[in-house]
Amino acid sequence: MSNPLNLAVIVGSTRQGRVSPMVTRWFAQRANEHAEFTVDVIDLAEVALPDTLVENESDIPQAVLDYGKRIGKADAVVVVVPEYNHSFPAPLKTGIDWLYSEWAAKPISFVSYGGVSGGLRAVEQLRLVFAELNAVAIRDTVCFPNFWESFDDEGNIIDPTLCDKSAATMLDQLSWWAHALRNHRSAHPFANE
Repeated sequence: MSNPLNLAVIVGSTRQGRVSPMVTRWFAQRANEHAEFTVDVIDLAEVALPDTLVENESDIPQAVLDYGKRIGKADAVVVVVPEYNHSFPAPLKTGIDWLYSEWAAKPISFVSYGGVSGGLRAVEQLRLVFAELNAVAIRDTVCFPNFWESFDDEGNIIDPTLCDKSAATMLDQLSWWAHALRNHRSAHPFANE
């Protein structure tokens, strides 16, 4: 791997008792095994971004500046997201809204989980949000419908066949987009307002 892609994996839930870390561990392992990526797991519960956004750049908290540097360094982003009330968690929206140019012209994908829909309603809404930030949401995702049927009591995948294949497909596509967009951003910086 001569020039690896930086992949930020965002743990999109901060709720007590969340399963996002378990799902993220599985996905981060798949991403680390992919030849193209170095992985930076960003847990929003650990980053602890403030809820109140500010207008003045001099008032931006250090936690936000540090988080922004990590997203800014990323060539691609994967969001691990549960579905709460047919949508995505509020702390994730805060994590998105604190930044702007850091998202531009970067590919985004999703690993979702939930009940019968597998978190896909949250993903569909996130696609709209990221489009507004000039990010490119790629087609393929990984989802876990009725996620409690996919993981054992220790947090291991019960039958990895289908989800590992889905992750490999998504990572291959993410790699293609990340290379293309990184190369183009390098030659032609994105004009972001």
